[in-house]
Amino acid sequence: MKNKGKTETLYVTPELAGIRADIALSRVLHGQTRSQVKRLIEDGNVVIEGEPIKSSRKLEQGEEVRVKIPPPESLEAEPEEIPLSVLYEDEDLIVIDKPAGMTVHPGAGVKRGTLVNALLFRCKDLSGIGGKIRPGIVHRLDKNTSGVMVVVKNDFSHDSLVTQFKDRTVKKKYLAIVEGTVKKDSGSFSSKIGRHPTHRVKMSSKATSGRESLTNWKVLKRFEKAALVEAEPKTGRTHQIRVHFSENGHPILADELYGPKKHRTSKLDRASKEIGRQALHASSLGFTHPRTGKFMEFTAPVPQDMKKALNILEESGEN
Repeated sequence: MKNKGKTETLYVTPELAGIRADIALSRVLHGQTRSQVKRLIEDGNVVIEGEPIKSSRKLEQGEEVRVKIPPPESLEAEPEEIPLSVLYEDEDLIVIDKPAGMTVHPGAGVKRGTLVNALLFRCKDLSGIGGKIRPGIVHRLDKNTSGVMVVVKNDFSHDSLVTQFKDRTVKKKYLAIVEGTVKKDSGSFSSKIGRHPTHRVKMSSKATSGRESLTNWKVLKRFEKAALVEAEPKTGRTHQIRVHFSENGHPILADELYGPKKHRTSKLDRASKEIGRQALHASSLGFTHPRTGKFMEFTAPVPQDMKKALNILEESGEN
């Protein structure tokens, strides 16, 4: 059955009053990012009292907002026969262990070799779920972050998982090798994260407008001027774990964007060159299955490049 799109009617609550339309609507429209909401507004799909609005318009309490969400455009990504490490699969979803170096979905300058290309070849029923560029994608990992991801196969599962991520009921754990001497055994980082004011590729707590973020963490093992930590992000901001550890003096090993230009020891330098990408791995993911209601949790083993980096840090002798 062809997806004809849908129209949602929302009423501005006291919590949303006085907030820009693009920001407010991105908080309440399931499955729509702020950039997607801005595109809806620019295309005239968001109206108040029958009139299209601008992204910068401040909402007023009690206003009726009608949002037309068009059907997904025809899929541009092509299926490709790319091997995948599948942890679980059924008629509703597939859980994979994404390798480092694989981009999740096509984007500017990247049309092939993505996770979406691989999934379209393996799963014949993804088209139209969540849009032409990101079919089935309800969350993502950075290109050079490895680990567990869940991808959905139908609208029913899409709505359920998007809601779970939005409500923060999904349990996410990461392993990271961080630089420096971590004095505490555990702790948490909390800040507002948004686009860096001058370096537009980076995220930062110094952004003019950011969103609340929280990462809990604990040390699993200590090395000379480094540590293996487990991080549990309670929110899902872009680059959240990388930003939090970097801004608190413990950048993730080999993180070219947020890490130091020069490493503190020769071991760290060798380990960084060995892994060649940020030492961050999504080790486990837990969620409620959309159809059965059963809580499921999946784990991905530590990848070989990260193991090699850890072995270098464990060596005795010269630092």
